[in-house]
Amino acid sequence: MTAPVLAMDFGTSNSAVAILVDGKVQRLPVEADADSLPTAVFLPADGGPMRIGHAAQTALTDGEEGRYMRALKSVLGTSLFHEERMIAGRRRSIAGIVTALLSQVKAQAEQTAGTRFDRVLSGRPVHFHSADSQRDARAEADLCACYQAAGFQDVGFLPEPEAAALATGGTAQQAETRLIVDIGGGTSDFSVVRIGANGMEIVASHGIRLGGTDFDQAISMSHAMPLLGLGGELRRTFGEGLLPVPRALYADLATWAMIPFLYTRDTEKTVADLVRHAVNPAPLLRLADVIERRLGHDIAFAVEKGKIAANSNQPGACIDLGILEPGLSSKITSGMMNAALTSAREKLRAALYETFLHARIPPSEIESVILVGGSSLMSLVSDEALAVCPAARIVRADAFTAVVDGLALATKSMG
Repeated sequence: MTAPVLAMDFGTSNSAVAILVDGKVQRLPVEADADSLPTAVFLPADGGPMRIGHAAQTALTDGEEGRYMRALKSVLGTSLFHEERMIAGRRRSIAGIVTALLSQVKAQAEQTAGTRFDRVLSGRPVHFHSADSQRDARAEADLCACYQAAGFQDVGFLPEPEAAALATGGTAQQAETRLIVDIGGGTSDFSVVRIGANGMEIVASHGIRLGGTDFDQAISMSHAMPLLGLGGELRRTFGEGLLPVPRALYADLATWAMIPFLYTRDTEKTVADLVRHAVNPAPLLRLADVIERRLGHDIAFAVEKGKIAANSNQPGACIDLGILEPGLSSKITSGMMNAALTSAREKLRAALYETFLHARIPPSEIESVILVGGSSLMSLVSDEALAVCPAARIVRADAFTAVVDGLALATKSMG
C-alpha cells in the first residue's frame, strides 16, 4: 500500500501537519496533543539537541543559555537564509536550522502515523516577496531544498489561500462567490473562488508580504521602542546642534527574525556610543540592558501580548516591560493600535482591490469572506474586508488549521 502524502503548513508563526485517511483529514500532533505548534527553535549553548515549538519557548522563558529563533520563513529567498553565522556556539545557516526543524516535524509525524513519509505537499504564500518574481522563485527553491534535505523525495506546493478554500467546503446547493482572506505571520493571501454544485473554481489569487510580524513591528516601534530611546536626541561629537537617535537598530529589535543577530560585540559598542551622546541617557541605558541580557524576544512577546489585549478591548491593555524596570509599561488601546497600523491597513485594502482586478469581478459579487490564519483575528482585517465587500458576510474558519486541512484534502490528487 502506498504511504499517504504528508500535508505540511510551514508557517511564519505556526506550523501543522496532516494526512488524508479514507477521505477524511487526520491532523498529526507534533507536540503534546496540539494540532499546531509555534514555528520556533531553541539552540542550547551547550550543544544539546535543538528544541522546537512550545519546548523552544519554554527554554527561552526559563532563561536557559542558548539562541531562540522565530519567523524563520520570513528570510526565505534572501542572502541571509544561506549566510553562516556563529549561533549557539557554532557556525550555522538559517537554511540548516529550517532543515533541522522540518526533519524533527517529519520524524514526529512518522512516529505518530506509524509510517514513513517520502512525499510532502507544502503550503506556500501566493508571493513570498511582493513584486519580486526572482526572489519569489528563489524562496520556493530554498524551501524545496530544505524539504529535500530533511528527507522528502517528492515535494509539491499549493498556494495557502487555495488550500484554505478547499477546507471551507467545495460544494453548495446554490452558486456562491467567496473571498478567502488568509493573514499569516509573514504574508497576506487572497483567493476569489466560485462554489457550485459541481465543486470549486479558483478565479484568481493574489498576495503581499504583510502579516502578523509586521503588525508586531509597527506596534513595537510606536509603543515599546520609545521607552528604549527611539525618538530621542544625541549630542554631536563635534560641532553644535542635535541629531536624532538612529532608527535602524530599533527596527531590527522590533523584527522577530532579526533579533538573534543583534547580540554581538559591535551592537554593544554602538549602543554604548549612543548612551555617551544621549541628551537623555536613561532610555538608552535600558536598550543597553536589553542587548546585554538578550531580552529582545521578551520584549517581542510583551508587544504581541499587548496587541492581543488591545485587539479584544481588554481594560488596561498595555505592553508590559517590567522585565526591564518594575512598573515600566506602555498603554495601548484599540484606537492607539489602529493608528500604529494605518500603513498596514492601507496595504491590506489595496491588496484586496488588486485581487478583484485579477479576478475581473467587482467586490459587490462577493457573498462571503472566509477569514483564516492567526492574524486574521485582528479586527482591522474584518473591518477592511467589510469596507471593500460591504454585501458579504464574514465567516471565521479555523484560524490555525484551515490551510493544513485543505492541503491534506489536496493530496488526494497526488495518488
